[in-house]
Amino acid sequence: MPPLDQPLSVLKGVPTTITAMSELVPEPRQKPVVPMKPMGINTSLLGYIGIDTIIEQMRKKTMKTGFDFNIMVVGQSGLGKSTLVNTLFKSQVSRKSSGWNREEKIPKTVEIKAIGHVIEEGGVKMKLTVIDTPGFGDQINNENCWEPIEKYINEQYEKFLKEEVNIARKKRIPDTRVHCCLYFISPTGHSLRPLDLEFMKHLSKVVNIIPVIAKADTMTLEEKTEFKQRVRKELEVNGIEFYPQKEFDEDLEDKTENDKIRQESMPFAVVGSDKEYQVNGKRVLGRKTPWGIIEVENLNHCEFALLRDFVIRTHLQDLKEVTHNIHYETYRAKRLNDNGGLPPTPATPDSATGLSLQHVAPPRWE
Repeated sequence: MPPLDQPLSVLKGVPTTITAMSELVPEPRQKPVVPMKPMGINTSLLGYIGIDTIIEQMRKKTMKTGFDFNIMVVGQSGLGKSTLVNTLFKSQVSRKSSGWNREEKIPKTVEIKAIGHVIEEGGVKMKLTVIDTPGFGDQINNENCWEPIEKYINEQYEKFLKEEVNIARKKRIPDTRVHCCLYFISPTGHSLRPLDLEFMKHLSKVVNIIPVIAKADTMTLEEKTEFKQRVRKELEVNGIEFYPQKEFDEDLEDKTENDKIRQESMPFAVVGSDKEYQVNGKRVLGRKTPWGIIEVENLNHCEFALLRDFVIRTHLQDLKEVTHNIHYETYRAKRLNDNGGLPPTPATPDSATGLSLQHVAPPRWE
């Protein structure tokens, strides 16, 4: 038998090469070393230490520094976006309420307009930025009209990333990332428009989307219930995940609470109003109609109170954490991977998305 790696034309009539078996069998891959988990031992305390004061320490620090919250509103003109945001924060925080021309024409393309406010309640300061998107869905041809919005969201991630990788970075990086996007659905009572589905399909991957049915008082209770079910079904069929996303539930308690929201409350059917009326001796926010006053915060009339509690009182911190730990980290990993693991430089445009930060204007502050 000829030696290995020599032609064997006698056997097959064709030049053939035999490779040593050691070259065919791959070497066994070594298993990664798994670090040992620290042993958890329940220790009975002999007296009070003060561990529980960390909550109070955190509260005091938050009260001193305040926090950022950036909310985007998207939807056709005339759905009451500005009014709802004003109602949500019980102040004039919307674009139209802050010196913008109320008679302005619908822009020919989607524009991004951000305005900032500092709101204080109970000694806690919130630096609120409301991002409006006038022109969205108002054109004859709305093809790819979500692209400027997606671009804006990614640009805020890029800003944060460039600040984060600086050698001498700021002690507190300004956070302009969009934490929440309220998507306003027209109360047609039929089904979602193709534009609604396309927008949420693209944007749900980069931002926390909360769908809301605007001007819900235009539907009967039966129509509202059926429409909510139809919207949930269409979102599920099209693979669109809105906030709170199922895979981000941290434990059974979160899952139970969020399942109820996903299966019953979403999308919130809301009515917004910044006008007060006298009802049974009390001043309430509402809308006056020929058949009575629709009370904004009355759960028998609409679900505004549920939306407010969800966004501000129970899930605001989680909205910020999901933005940072999921959406931003996904962008960051892709950005660094596309850049060969190197941090981006301020002079270099975004090679991952083709974005440039120079044209992004900071929000106006009131």
